[in-house]
Amino acid sequence: MIRNSLKYVTWKDYKGVTKGLKAIYTAPSESAAKDALDAFEKTWGQKYPTIAPLWRNNWEHIVPFLAYPPALRKIVYTINTIEAANRQIRKVIKTKGSFPSDDAALKLIYLALKNARLLP
Repeated sequence: MIRNSLKYVTWKDYKGVTKGLKAIYTAPSESAAKDALDAFEKTWGQKYPTIAPLWRNNWEHIVPFLAYPPALRKIVYTINTIEAANRQIRKVIKTKGSFPSDDAALKLIYLALKNARLLP
């Protein structure tokens, strides 16, 4: 949601918009998040009319996220580790035309993640 929202934002407004969005996804409850979304729309709705409706249309997918404790929320919305793992796997697999077996592909993926220090 954050990435989809920020693709509409100019660089000079980036900090202000991210601060407004952070108030939504770090809210302690659903009602507080709705209030933060209303405040965001009041502040940025005129300049960026697509962002608030985007959040409202996907609200049923956001509400379960708000049920998690704040420490777990940070882990859920910070997916850099997952993206790093996918990048390492793609880097190794794209140079191979095909694999002789499924085990060969699994071994290559395992070694790629181990070399990237993403596995113990």
